[in-house]
Amino acid sequence: MKKQNLAKKKRVVVKIGSNSLVHKKTGKLDYIKLERLVREICDLRNRGMDVCLVSSGAIAVGRQTLGYKTRPKEMALRQALASVGQARLMSVYQTYFSEYNQDCGQVLMTKNTMLDNVSRKNAQNTFEKLFELDVIPVVNANDTVSTYEIQFGDNDTLAAVVTSLVHADLLILLSDIDGLYTDDPKKNENATLVPYVDKIDDKLKSMASENPGSNIGTGGMTTKIRAAQIATASGADMIIANGADVSILHHIFEEEYVGTFFKAHKDDDFFLQDVLEGEVG
Repeated sequence: MKKQNLAKKKRVVVKIGSNSLVHKKTGKLDYIKLERLVREICDLRNRGMDVCLVSSGAIAVGRQTLGYKTRPKEMALRQALASVGQARLMSVYQTYFSEYNQDCGQVLMTKNTMLDNVSRKNAQNTFEKLFELDVIPVVNANDTVSTYEIQFGDNDTLAAVVTSLVHADLLILLSDIDGLYTDDPKKNENATLVPYVDKIDDKLKSMASENPGSNIGTGGMTTKIRAAQIATASGADMIIANGADVSILHHIFEEEYVGTFFKAHKDDDFFLQDVLEGEVG
């Protein structure tokens, strides 16, 4: 695959999933990985890039804090866990970012944030001001108040929405898999990694698995393809890479990484609000 000049990117959104933030055996936060993630993001900022972190994990952290071993089905309980977990997660992020003399700010969003014209513009203005102030936005879905009608459903979609909103030129999804495969690699040993995607077509969509493979996260490969559709139509390249080792971030910008690269194809007729309302996409 030819070089994509990733080091020249000006504004980057990095999304990390719940599975990449916790120890698999216990479900508790992996503090070493979190510290390394913050260090990598701060280094990208020091390179001169605007960086936004979309972080899953509020409900997972809340579960661990209050002793729930599985993800509850009751909406009110999930919202309560998110309330506890979000506060603890942001406290950890603020502590680590401060160690590298970097400020971060919390941004919580629902689908209504994007569907309402005034709310969307206000959110956009907030992001721009945070970037202007050299603050790294840390974004999550507002699970504390979200219901089915106003939630994004997964943070892959949220990350793509943020990418579109802030006019980022690159979205990086750190997942628990190397990238898009021709088939589910957990079930088919002959499945091969797709390193480069020029355009998303029906054949490509058929490769995606619906299953996230864990009771911690909510997004499978289908959500990542949907995120790629939003990001690339908005004019941003997108990369799926394995977040098991978060140092992959600087390897990405050195273009020495394993993953799937989706090429941007800006669509002037693309309307994000239509996608969120389920009218297209």
